[in-house]
Amino acid sequence: MSVQIVLGSKSDLKVAEKATAVLKELGVSYRICIASAHRTPELVDRLVSEADAEVFIAIAGLSAALPGVIAARTGRPVIGVPVSGALNLDAILSVVQMPPGIPVAAVGLDRGENAALLAAQILSLKDESIAAGLEEYRQKLKDKVIRDSQEVDA
Repeated sequence: MSVQIVLGSKSDLKVAEKATAVLKELGVSYRICIASAHRTPELVDRLVSEADAEVFIAIAGLSAALPGVIAARTGRPVIGVPVSGALNLDAILSVVQMPPGIPVAAVGLDRGENAALLAAQILSLKDESIAAGLEEYRQKLKDKVIRDSQEVDA
């Protein structure tokens, strides 16, 4: 079970690092590459057709066409991560306003970690070890809230 992470440009790497940290923690294999929907469409086509990943995470800013372009070329799940910048609204709308029949799951601005968690949830439907890792991850989140509450209540 694996995830293909595609960045629209190298400037999106910080958002991708949030995703890779979560995928590593959950033991989910992944590959990462850069391919621009506008500047290297042939590379995007080849990447999608040759990828053996079950889920794609597409991270892009500005017009953020990359998630939609990938979704147009595969029936596998695509998770779009809009990247913050000067034109936040454009990036968000490009990810969430897909035409009927070509869905892209969307997470919030710069939320690479949520994209990784969503990808893991999809993969967990067929992999019990990923499901168990997700349960542990959520328990750690709960434990942290409880510890934080105890600290401020002291």
